[in-house]
Amino acid sequence: MDRIRVLIVDDHAMMRDGIQALIGIHDDIEIVGEASEGKETVEKAIELRPDVILMDVAMPGIDGLEATRRIKKKIPRTKVLVLTQYENREYVLSAVKAGADGYVPKRAASLELVSAINAVHKGNTFLYPSAVKVLMQDYRQRVEKEEPYDQLTAREREILKLIAEGHKSREIAEMLSISLKTVLVHRDKIMWKLDLHNRTELIKYALRKGLINIGLQ
Repeated sequence: MDRIRVLIVDDHAMMRDGIQALIGIHDDIEIVGEASEGKETVEKAIELRPDVILMDVAMPGIDGLEATRRIKKKIPRTKVLVLTQYENREYVLSAVKAGADGYVPKRAASLELVSAINAVHKGNTFLYPSAVKVLMQDYRQRVEKEEPYDQLTAREREILKLIAEGHKSREIAEMLSISLKTVLVHRDKIMWKLDLHNRTELIKYALRKGLINIGLQ
Protein backbone atom coordinates (compact mmCIF):
# COMPACT_ATOMS: atom_id res chain seq x y z
CA MET A 1 0.00 0.00 0.00
CA ASP A 2 1.37 3.42 -1.01
CA ARG A 3 1.75 5.74 1.94
CA ILE A 4 0.67 9.39 1.86
CA ARG A 5 3.83 11.49 1.89
CA VAL A 6 3.34 14.52 4.13
CA LEU A 7 5.37 17.69 4.63
CA ILE A 8 4.70 19.45 7.95
CA VAL A 9 4.99 23.26 7.96
CA ASP A 10 4.88 25.34 11.14
CA ASP A 11 7.17 27.98 12.63
CA HIS A 12 7.02 26.33 16.06
CA ALA A 13 9.16 23.23 16.56
CA MET A 14 6.94 21.99 19.37
CA MET A 15 3.89 22.16 17.10
CA ARG A 16 5.70 20.25 14.33
CA ASP A 17 6.73 17.59 16.82
CA GLY A 18 3.18 17.34 18.13
CA ILE A 19 1.67 16.97 14.65
CA GLN A 20 4.24 14.34 13.74
CA ALA A 21 3.47 12.39 16.92
CA LEU A 22 -0.27 12.53 16.19
CA ILE A 23 -0.26 11.46 12.55
CA GLY A 24 3.00 9.54 12.35
CA ILE A 25 1.46 6.54 14.09
CA HIS A 26 -0.79 5.87 11.10
CA ASP A 27 0.58 3.21 8.78
CA ASP A 28 -0.71 4.93 5.64
CA ILE A 29 1.09 8.24 6.38
CA GLU A 30 4.79 8.98 5.98
CA ILE A 31 6.35 12.23 7.23
CA VAL A 32 8.90 13.17 4.56
CA GLY A 33 10.03 16.50 5.96
CA GLU A 34 9.45 19.68 7.95
CA ALA A 35 9.70 23.40 7.27
CA SER A 36 9.49 26.43 9.55
CA GLU A 37 8.95 29.33 7.11
CA GLY A 38 7.52 30.05 3.68
CA LYS A 39 10.62 30.18 1.48
CA GLU A 40 11.92 26.93 2.95
CA THR A 41 8.49 25.37 2.45
CA VAL A 42 8.45 26.14 -1.27
CA GLU A 43 11.98 24.82 -1.71
CA LYS A 44 11.28 21.59 0.18
CA ALA A 45 7.97 21.09 -1.63
CA ILE A 46 9.76 21.24 -4.99
CA GLU A 47 12.56 18.99 -3.73
CA LEU A 48 10.48 16.36 -1.92
CA ARG A 49 7.27 16.46 -3.99
CA PRO A 50 5.04 15.47 -1.04
CA ASP A 51 1.47 14.29 -1.62
CA VAL A 52 0.11 16.61 1.08
CA ILE A 53 1.50 19.68 2.82
CA LEU A 54 0.16 20.65 6.24
CA MET A 55 0.49 24.42 5.94
CA ASP A 56 0.58 26.91 8.78
CA VAL A 57 -0.56 30.43 7.85
CA ALA A 58 1.29 32.87 10.11
CA MET A 59 5.03 32.43 9.51
CA PRO A 60 8.01 34.79 9.24
CA GLY A 61 8.99 35.97 5.78
CA ILE A 62 6.72 34.45 3.15
CA ASP A 63 3.49 33.46 4.91
CA GLY A 64 1.62 30.22 4.38
CA LEU A 65 -0.88 31.69 1.93
CA GLU A 66 1.81 33.05 -0.39
CA ALA A 67 3.72 29.77 -0.08
CA THR A 68 0.52 27.95 -1.05
CA ARG A 69 0.09 30.11 -4.16
CA ARG A 70 3.66 29.45 -5.27
CA ILE A 71 3.48 25.72 -4.61
CA LYS A 72 0.16 25.27 -6.42
CA LYS A 73 1.61 27.12 -9.40
CA LYS A 74 4.81 25.04 -9.55
CA ILE A 75 3.51 21.61 -8.46
CA PRO A 76 -0.31 21.66 -8.68
CA ARG A 77 -0.59 17.94 -7.96
CA THR A 78 0.63 18.49 -4.40
CA LYS A 79 -2.31 19.05 -2.06
CA VAL A 80 -2.16 21.83 0.50
CA LEU A 81 -4.11 21.43 3.72
CA VAL A 82 -4.11 24.64 5.75
CA LEU A 83 -3.70 23.88 9.44
CA THR A 84 -4.05 27.06 11.48
CA GLN A 85 -5.33 28.60 14.69
CA TYR A 86 -7.29 31.19 12.69
CA GLU A 87 -10.90 30.50 11.72
CA ASN A 88 -12.16 33.94 10.72
CA ARG A 89 -13.53 34.99 7.35
CA GLU A 90 -10.39 36.72 6.14
CA TYR A 91 -8.17 33.67 6.54
CA VAL A 92 -10.64 31.09 5.24
CA LEU A 93 -11.43 33.05 2.07
CA SER A 94 -7.76 33.91 1.51
CA ALA A 95 -6.80 30.23 1.83
CA VAL A 96 -9.43 29.20 -0.71
CA LYS A 97 -8.29 31.92 -3.13
CA ALA A 98 -4.67 30.87 -2.68
CA GLY A 99 -5.59 27.37 -3.89
CA ALA A 100 -5.68 25.41 -0.64
CA ASP A 101 -7.37 22.03 -0.90
CA GLY A 102 -8.56 21.99 2.69
CA TYR A 103 -8.83 24.02 5.87
CA VAL A 104 -8.53 22.61 9.39
CA PRO A 105 -8.12 24.51 12.68
CA LYS A 106 -5.41 23.39 15.08
CA ARG A 107 -8.06 22.65 17.68
CA ALA A 108 -9.36 19.77 15.54
CA ALA A 109 -9.00 16.22 16.85
CA SER A 110 -6.17 14.08 15.47
CA LEU A 111 -8.61 11.74 13.71
CA GLU A 112 -10.21 14.74 11.97
CA LEU A 113 -6.80 15.82 10.74
CA VAL A 114 -6.06 12.34 9.43
CA SER A 115 -9.43 12.27 7.69
CA ALA A 116 -8.63 15.63 6.10
CA ILE A 117 -5.25 14.37 4.87
CA ASN A 118 -6.87 11.32 3.29
CA ALA A 119 -9.63 13.42 1.73
CA VAL A 120 -7.38 15.92 -0.03
CA HIS A 121 -4.99 13.17 -1.08
CA LYS A 122 -7.89 11.52 -2.90
CA GLY A 123 -8.61 14.75 -4.75
CA ASN A 124 -11.46 15.93 -2.56
CA THR A 125 -11.82 19.20 -0.67
CA PHE A 126 -11.94 19.11 3.11
CA LEU A 127 -13.38 22.03 5.04
CA TYR A 128 -13.83 21.98 8.79
CA PRO A 129 -17.41 22.93 9.83
CA SER A 130 -16.31 26.39 11.01
CA ALA A 131 -14.79 27.05 7.57
CA VAL A 132 -17.94 25.85 5.82
CA LYS A 133 -19.97 28.24 7.97
CA VAL A 134 -17.74 31.15 6.94
CA LEU A 135 -18.08 30.31 3.25
CA MET A 136 -21.85 29.92 3.51
CA GLN A 137 -22.19 33.29 5.23
CA ASP A 138 -20.03 34.91 2.56
CA TYR A 139 -22.11 33.32 -0.20
CA ARG A 140 -25.37 34.51 1.35
CA GLN A 141 -24.03 38.06 1.63
CA ARG A 142 -22.98 38.01 -2.03
CA VAL A 143 -26.39 36.72 -3.13
CA GLU A 144 -28.20 39.35 -1.08
CA LYS A 145 -26.10 42.11 -2.66
CA GLU A 146 -26.48 40.76 -6.18
CA GLU A 147 -28.64 42.86 -8.47
CA PRO A 148 -31.48 40.69 -9.88
CA TYR A 149 -30.93 42.21 -13.33
CA ASP A 150 -27.43 40.70 -13.36
CA GLN A 151 -29.00 37.25 -13.27
CA LEU A 152 -30.66 37.77 -16.66
CA THR A 153 -29.04 36.32 -19.76
CA ALA A 154 -28.28 38.54 -22.75
CA ARG A 155 -31.36 37.16 -24.54
CA GLU A 156 -33.60 37.76 -21.51
CA ARG A 157 -32.41 41.37 -21.27
CA GLU A 158 -33.15 41.83 -24.97
CA ILE A 159 -36.66 40.44 -24.59
CA LEU A 160 -37.29 42.51 -21.44
CA LYS A 161 -36.43 45.67 -23.36
CA LEU A 162 -38.71 44.73 -26.25
CA ILE A 163 -41.60 43.93 -23.90
CA ALA A 164 -41.08 47.25 -22.14
CA GLU A 165 -41.13 49.04 -25.49
CA GLY A 166 -44.64 47.68 -26.04
CA HIS A 167 -44.01 44.80 -28.41
CA LYS A 168 -46.29 41.78 -28.14
CA SER A 169 -44.87 38.30 -27.67
CA ARG A 170 -45.63 37.25 -31.27
CA GLU A 171 -43.94 40.41 -32.60
CA ILE A 172 -40.87 39.69 -30.49
CA ALA A 173 -40.75 36.14 -31.82
CA GLU A 174 -40.74 37.43 -35.40
CA MET A 175 -38.18 40.15 -34.67
CA LEU A 176 -35.74 37.69 -33.05
CA SER A 177 -36.54 34.76 -35.38
CA ILE A 178 -37.49 32.48 -32.54
CA SER A 179 -40.69 30.65 -31.68
CA LEU A 180 -43.56 32.17 -29.71
CA LYS A 181 -43.13 29.40 -27.13
CA THR A 182 -39.48 30.39 -26.64
CA VAL A 183 -40.46 34.02 -26.06
CA LEU A 184 -43.04 33.00 -23.47
CA VAL A 185 -40.51 30.80 -21.68
CA HIS A 186 -38.02 33.67 -21.56
CA ARG A 187 -40.73 36.03 -20.31
CA ASP A 188 -41.62 33.66 -17.49
CA LYS A 189 -37.96 33.32 -16.48
CA ILE A 190 -37.54 37.10 -16.51
CA MET A 191 -40.52 37.61 -14.23
CA TRP A 192 -39.35 34.86 -11.90
CA LYS A 193 -35.80 36.23 -11.62
CA LEU A 194 -37.01 39.80 -11.10
CA ASP A 195 -39.94 38.79 -8.86
CA LEU A 196 -42.40 40.56 -11.16
CA HIS A 197 -45.87 39.33 -12.06
CA ASN A 198 -47.21 41.05 -15.18
CA ARG A 199 -46.34 43.23 -18.19
CA THR A 200 -47.05 46.48 -16.31
CA GLU A 201 -44.54 45.61 -13.61
CA LEU A 202 -42.00 44.67 -16.28
CA ILE A 203 -42.41 48.06 -17.96
CA LYS A 204 -42.07 49.93 -14.66
CA TYR A 205 -38.94 47.95 -13.84
CA ALA A 206 -37.44 48.72 -17.26
CA LEU A 207 -38.12 52.41 -16.72
CA ARG A 208 -36.43 52.37 -13.31
CA LYS A 209 -33.42 50.63 -14.82
CA GLY A 210 -33.23 53.14 -17.64
CA LEU A 211 -33.73 50.46 -20.29
CA ILE A 212 -36.35 52.58 -22.04
CA ASN A 213 -37.21 56.26 -22.02
CA ILE A 214 -40.62 57.88 -22.30
CA GLY A 215 -40.28 61.35 -23.70
CA LEU A 216 -41.74 63.70 -26.21
CA GLN A 217 -41.70 62.39 -29.76
